[in-house]
Amino acid sequence: MTARAPWIADQASHLLAQRGHAWLLQGPSGLGQYPLALDLTRAWLCDEPREQGACGVCGSCHAIEVRTHADLAVLMPETAMLALGWPLSEKAQQDIDEKKRKPSREIRVEAMRDAVEFAQRTSARGRGKVVLVYPAERMNSVTANALLKTLEEPPGDVRFVLASEAAHQLLPTIRSRCIGHTMRWPAHVDALAWLTGEGLAASDAEVLLRAAGGRPEEALSISRAGRNARQWSQLPKAVARGDASVLADCSPAQAVDALQKICHDLLATNVGAAPRFFDAADLPRAGSVAALSAWWRELAQEQRTAEHPFNAGLMLEALVSRARSALHSTGPSPS
Repeated sequence: MTARAPWIADQASHLLAQRGHAWLLQGPSGLGQYPLALDLTRAWLCDEPREQGACGVCGSCHAIEVRTHADLAVLMPETAMLALGWPLSEKAQQDIDEKKRKPSREIRVEAMRDAVEFAQRTSARGRGKVVLVYPAERMNSVTANALLKTLEEPPGDVRFVLASEAAHQLLPTIRSRCIGHTMRWPAHVDALAWLTGEGLAASDAEVLLRAAGGRPEEALSISRAGRNARQWSQLPKAVARGDASVLADCSPAQAVDALQKICHDLLATNVGAAPRFFDAADLPRAGSVAALSAWWRELAQEQRTAEHPFNAGLMLEALVSRARSALHSTGPSPS
């Protein structure tokens, strides 16, 4: 089990001291929106809450831990529900088990309607009810509008916590009905201490935190996906050689993300700036700025469809081939 990060605990204590029926936790991915939303949920529903949050040992806290709390509705894409251990509805699980459809990558409107109905019920444990939505930007317009009316006229004992990694994609009316909280970036030393506490070697923690752009949760995800500091450092030059095997353990979306980081750092060094995600010594000789800029635009386009590749293996081969071409370009840089 992942330890509670101190910067998440501090933010939870701050938010619990305030009043409101709907919160929007927003910021880039990897800063802990979901753990913070869960911390608030535990504290709101706890039988014996403390100033710093939930007690962690009562029946309510246990029910959340085992994903059976009667006063908590969790709204996520089905892919996220399965990854985080939340049960699907009986009908959704049956459809997926019988291969009638794949798990949804959006928050389904049927689930939202169930949550709206849940919000109207009487609390089972007498501590009110909570609806947790994550990532909130995965609501389409129909789903968001189904939530909007309940946010506008909430039942007296229900709280909402929406956690988003792209809050700008939410309907303005959704954002305006919530109290916004921008996630705080942890201090570098705190992030490293937390990562080593999660089992990373100090050398891996330093490199992977840089790989994640300073976001500790993303650094931990990179590590748990099986990538260590040495593998990350070797990635740019392997891609420049056209070696697609270095991305074989990545999903297409993860591969596009890694290539965008290489491209970003090469563009930065080409104009005299410091790289952000890799050490300068790990980067290959760059192609022209024009070629790198064109590659960047292509990666942005690929990012839009990376979660739905026609053939993941062929896509990875094509991505690395295009990267090698851009990195070996000898065209003139724009003046």
